[in-house]
Parts: sequence; C-alpha cells; structure tokens
Amino acid sequence: MIWIRQVKLEETDSLTQIAISAKRHWDYPERWLEIWTPQLTFTSDYFEAHEGWAAVEDEKPIAFYTLEDKNGIAWLENLWVLPEYIGKGIGKELFLHAVNLARQRNYKTLQLEADPNAMGFYEKLGMKKVGKRQSEVDGLRRILPIMEIDLNITSCH
Repeated sequence: MIWIRQVKLEETDSLTQIAISAKRHWDYPERWLEIWTPQLTFTSDYFEAHEGWAAVEDEKPIAFYTLEDKNGIAWLENLWVLPEYIGKGIGKELFLHAVNLARQRNYKTLQLEADPNAMGFYEKLGMKKVGKRQSEVDGLRRILPIMEIDLNITSCH
C-alpha cells in the first residue's frame, strides 16, 4: 500500500536518487544529467528549509514533492516519481495532496515550472501554461513552461 507522509531528513540520498532517476527517464543526454545533478541533489538542510512530502511503499519513498510560498503563491518546486511508478497515479496523488494542502492554507493559486516533457501531465490535472522561462543547458536553449491552477475551482481532473 502507498501512503503520503512528510519527508524524513535521513532520506535525502534516496530522494536524490528518485529525482535523478526521474530526470533520466526523459532520455536527456548524460552530459545534461551531470550538469543537473547539483540541482537534483537534496540535503537535510534543504528539507529543513523546504516542506517535503513523500509517497511511500514498504517504508521507502518512491516519489516526493516540495511545496513553498513564493510571493503569496503556493509553488510546487519538485515533483519526482521513480520511473517504475510513472503512469501508475503516484504523481497525480502527490499533486492532489499538494493542491489540498495549498487550499487548506488559503492559497488562491498553485504554480510550478515544468519540465517540457511533463507539461501534458500537468495539463491533464487542470493546470494552464501562464508563462515561460528561458533556460540553457550545455549551450542549448530550453523553454520551461510556467504552469498554474486556480485553487478556487472545486476539483482537479
């Protein structure tokens, strides 16, 4: 059975592995993964400063997300799922958990910056593209969509 609970500080190594494995799932060049590894490496300091929630099976995290406040908007900073669990509803469950948490805290909007490969996933959950951020990796330009969902709407898909 899978359940959601707060991240434990001693889980940072396995959470880092989840993030790197999930990013690798999209078949990015290995060089890009090397460049991204510092961003995908989580420390106990990070989780002391950022609220994290994990989907857990047999006491082991299989996916997680972090939620923060960015200028009065709920911001989903990370949502990573182990590749073998992608497509099984775990990401959706974590997303809905974040939406409910943000609603309970009276946020009006939830936003995130999506990996371009995940944009369809977020659109199925009711998010809309509201902007973009230009990024560069290994000399190549990337456009990262900024997604948003209105938390006043009663349900997600």
